[in-house]
Amino acid sequence: MKIINLVENTKGKNNCLFEHGLSFYVETKRHKLLVDTGATDAFIKNAENLGMDLTGIDMVILSHGHYDHAGGILEFAKRNPKAAIYMQSNAGDAYYHKNGQIEKYIGIDKRIIELPQIVMLDGDFRIDSELFLFSRVEGEKLFPEGNLELKCRQGDIFIQDDFSHEQYLVIEQEGQYILVSGCAHTGILNIMERYHSIYGRNPDMVISGFHMRKKADYSEKDVTLIEETARELKKTETVFYTGHCTGEYPYEVMKKILGEQLVYIHSGDVIL
Repeated sequence: MKIINLVENTKGKNNCLFEHGLSFYVETKRHKLLVDTGATDAFIKNAENLGMDLTGIDMVILSHGHYDHAGGILEFAKRNPKAAIYMQSNAGDAYYHKNGQIEKYIGIDKRIIELPQIVMLDGDFRIDSELFLFSRVEGEKLFPEGNLELKCRQGDIFIQDDFSHEQYLVIEQEGQYILVSGCAHTGILNIMERYHSIYGRNPDMVISGFHMRKKADYSEKDVTLIEETARELKKTETVFYTGHCTGEYPYEVMKKILGEQLVYIHSGDVIL
């Protein structure tokens, strides 16, 4: 198996580009796939820089309906029009970052929905014996408060995003179980609980942002949530690879608690 980060927020190896976005290349016995495509075509340039041929990709998994995970899909589809693109049926809705100062559209390019290779899903979906997708995570255990500024626009009304457009990939290979998420907007602990309810065990590895990054200062409440999340994750034997929306400061706080169980990934990093 191979898992390589193709783009992330921080400068990495081999002169790889970096941006506010996320994309992974995954190779299993049966498949070559992408999980997300970053905010632009930077992941394509990085793949070429790393000597990877994206025409061999047979599927793309879109973790959720935000531009920084779907921005490279249209350019990828020009180069590889055969790869199936799996997304939840509401991932194309109108998603915004909205507070008292800003009202910014953060959804995907609507042209993506018209691509012939799009496969719309409504909830959990078994692709084959290697790959399983689940969604509709519930619960608010240590829920990242930054999510409260993320909205879905319905006509002239903004409602709280419930993140039902978010889906999570489980890779099952040679007795190893790997959970891949995008931003874990529903809360990494709630996602882990849903995974456990399906499999009756924790994953061996989790690859995910934790959506704890902030532009403003971190309050005492923020730090407490970060620390409590790390302590809960410490109770497992899972190894966590994170980056993107986690933020470097939250990572440092969590690293003190999780130690070798937590690894920061950068553009171009090889995970497996």
